Amino acid sequence: MALASSISSGPGATVRLAEVLSALTYALDLTDGQRPGHTLRTCVIAMRFGEALGLEPRLREALYYAALLKDSGCSSNAARLTELFGSDDHGVKLSMRMIDWHDRFRTHLQAAKNCGVGQSPFVVVRHLFKLMRAPDPTREIISARCHRGAQIAHNLGFPQETSDAIQYVDEHWCGLGHPVGLSGAEIPLLSRILLISQTIEAFWTEVGLKAAFEMAKKRRGKWFDPALVDEIYKWRRDAKWWGAIANIDHIEKLVLALEPGADPMVATDDRLDKIAYAFASVIDAKTPFTFRHSTNVAGYASAITTALGYDTRISRDVLRAGLLHDIGKLGISNRILDKPAALTDVERNEMKKHPAWTWEILERVPAFHRFALPASLHHERLDGGGYPWGIPADGLDFASRILGISDVYEALTADRPYRGPMDPTQALAIMNRDVGRAFDPTMMEIATTLALDGTMARISDGSIDPLALLDQADARSRPRLVGGFSSNIRVA
Repeated sequence: MALASSISSGPGATVRLAEVLSALTYALDLTDGQRPGHTLRTCVIAMRFGEALGLEPRLREALYYAALLKDSGCSSNAARLTELFGSDDHGVKLSMRMIDWHDRFRTHLQAAKNCGVGQSPFVVVRHLFKLMRAPDPTREIISARCHRGAQIAHNLGFPQETSDAIQYVDEHWCGLGHPVGLSGAEIPLLSRILLISQTIEAFWTEVGLKAAFEMAKKRRGKWFDPALVDEIYKWRRDAKWWGAIANIDHIEKLVLALEPGADPMVATDDRLDKIAYAFASVIDAKTPFTFRHSTNVAGYASAITTALGYDTRISRDVLRAGLLHDIGKLGISNRILDKPAALTDVERNEMKKHPAWTWEILERVPAFHRFALPASLHHERLDGGGYPWGIPADGLDFASRILGISDVYEALTADRPYRGPMDPTQALAIMNRDVGRAFDPTMMEIATTLALDGTMARISDGSIDPLALLDQADARSRPRLVGGFSSNIRVA
């Protein structure tokens, strides 16, 4: 892999909201164990339903954004899945996706096969009993996901129809779905469209289009609205259309072309902040041990940047970089993230992949180009001993150095599966041993001041809002440094 970047700090061109969300769907596919492009292909299928059914423009727009955000709650059940099954959450999700939950024998058999994958018989039996004792694990897991996804759509300012489409996406026509057991026309139409669209896509990708249509026929009147199955059957010989969706290199352009409305929604600063915070919550929901990690790192980094005298636009980009720096962790198994003991060499190497995935996700987002690379360098060190690329001091700009300090400080002062939180003095003592080798001396000095005067603690407990601090700095309009991100890096 090669990274090359020379990033200026100048304001970017107007960016469409759909561009940002479409690019970020790759992160949602990653955490839900889906093939790359799953969400985008689902969106295209759903929008064809919208056109075929003659949905009014307002509902088409609600459906469009519901399709892009349908899996935004999927990280919230990852830890519980791993706790119940003792297996990689991505693998469990992938295998269970292909099962008809109404067939109890096959469902229970597949669930048993997912228990303690690759581990000793004792572990397998232990998780089998744990799964058997759980009151209704399927409902519990789906409810967490659907509720969280609907909440994120609401927080981003989308209409109620979008939130409801996500909330009830796993309800089945026959009334045996989740989370509440709606049936028939009780289920919102947009939810019915999303369910058949995402299920057809998953089967098509895994076992082929013929098998996907056979599945739809079997589940007609059970999972799916019969009218929707009848409609999609009309498309089965449209090879050109299915071929266009299958082209991973062009699917994003196709999704953008389908955005409803005469005027595309613009990714304003306020919307970009909300999206960054929303995806930070997706990241931190992956494991209970990273509660507020991304928001804390972002707050600490923004405070350091502001204290250094950078202007508020730069500080805002550093804040967003902090919020999204761990987005690559969505691809890491919770068996690793939640492990209450030292990682093996294999697990450690797997964990070290996440900054590269952060880069691969963020560089897709035009509005995040300025900080995509610095956000990915938070585990690099001045002496070149960091990971994943081993980049030394001359390749690390101010933002990557600040994020590295903020990330380590937050990790040391937070609760972890293998130890309790350290107080600021303990954490700083450990970090100061590596000043000049891992951490920039000037930035570490400022971080120390902010930690000891209680600023970091107030950011962590929510009594200081980093965005409010930026707005206050804007209002003061005092002269500030206006330098930007600059990294000239090439990594084989």
